[in-house]
Amino acid sequence: MNLQYISDSDGQTTGVFIPIKEWNKIREKISFTEKEFGEIPPWHKNIVQERLNEYKKHAGSALDFKNTMDEIENGL
Repeated sequence: MNLQYISDSDGQTTGVFIPIKEWNKIREKISFTEKEFGEIPPWHKNIVQERLNEYKKHAGSALDFKNTMDEIENGL
């Protein structure tokens, strides 16, 4: 893929130019995935929202992924 990065006057990347052929390939893949799996059912969205709300109530009790994985690997 031949991407061109767009930067601001400070040198920070602010965008990406994707050639139209590549963009159309990406859109086809996305379209296929949406057609294959369909719309997310409302009951599933509700479960995700409930879990997000629960996380927000107890965000401080969440485990750090990297540290947890390191502990698991060291215990093996």
